Amino acid sequence: MLFIPLPFVVALLLLILFWTVTRRGDEAEPNRPFLALILVSALLSVLQGLRWGYGMREAGTIAPILAAIAPPLVYAGISRLVRADDRQWPARLAVHALPAVIVLVLVLVWRNAIDIALIAIDLIYAAAILLLVRSGADGLRLASFEAAAPAYRAVILAAGALCLSAMVDAFVFVDIEWAHGAHAATAIGIANLLALAVLGMAAAVASRGTTPEEAAEPLTMPDALTADPEQDTLTIRRIDELMQDRKLYRDANLNLSRLARRSGIPVRQISAAINRVMARNVSQYVNEQRIAEACRLLSATDRPVTEIMFAVGFQTKSNFNREFRRITGVAPIVWRERNARGATPASQLSG
Repeated sequence: MLFIPLPFVVALLLLILFWTVTRRGDEAEPNRPFLALILVSALLSVLQGLRWGYGMREAGTIAPILAAIAPPLVYAGISRLVRADDRQWPARLAVHALPAVIVLVLVLVWRNAIDIALIAIDLIYAAAILLLVRSGADGLRLASFEAAAPAYRAVILAAGALCLSAMVDAFVFVDIEWAHGAHAATAIGIANLLALAVLGMAAAVASRGTTPEEAAEPLTMPDALTADPEQDTLTIRRIDELMQDRKLYRDANLNLSRLARRSGIPVRQISAAINRVMARNVSQYVNEQRIAEACRLLSATDRPVTEIMFAVGFQTKSNFNREFRRITGVAPIVWRERNARGATPASQLSG
């Protein structure tokens, strides 16, 4: 009977995931580092199946090099959600290619140091990712407001997967040194496959957050902003005007970078003001504006829920329902049944 190792099944699922992401058909430019990450994860899974399922030791020679490529791909994909300016990409490419080069050299001249190198690479990139998104969902300024929260959770999940991979490599290193690798195959077969699957799923979720790029944001701010209540008030007033007068929240591809361009206010200033004054992030604020109008339309019209969802700026029913429940505590249909004859003011929804 033909034996099919579990890693091959994981690889097949990752390839299906890749096909699903590339066939989404939305207008957003694909996040190529994340797509490459899914393919690399699938190939790593195949190599693990060949190494531990069929005893092909040659596969173990290539796998460490691919494992060193995955963390930079995670970081590069997240960077695509954080900054639009890519003029320094040649220098960044050289820096992020360094881990794979180091591991390749170790494969050729010092194989005993490979595990230590992979542990360091995973932990360094996990820390760099967390530093990159230290400001929370608002740090993903090129992610649409609808997708910012799921994308941020996926980013944290990806950083956790890198930490898990580092822990597995550390366990295998210790096991080989002290127990001659008695438990290495089991540890790699379970934990690394879990890490690969998590990385692939996180990349798929985070890649949905990218919106079409416009001109690079011309306004910059220092890393730290001093609290200025008067400036915060003016910032909130300007953003409120855009939301109420121009209904800017109806733009399904609206993100923090685009909002900054439309308002003429730097990204960090918008984020800091809304966070300090309203105790929420910008994506929550914008989605509350959308849900407020959705409530008015549900109460005052007979338009289908799906039509209202698109009209107020949401693109997926799952995000719409999740945000609607978060803000109102009930599903859209229940809201309509309870409020069929009158609308609730937006202030009651976002207060």
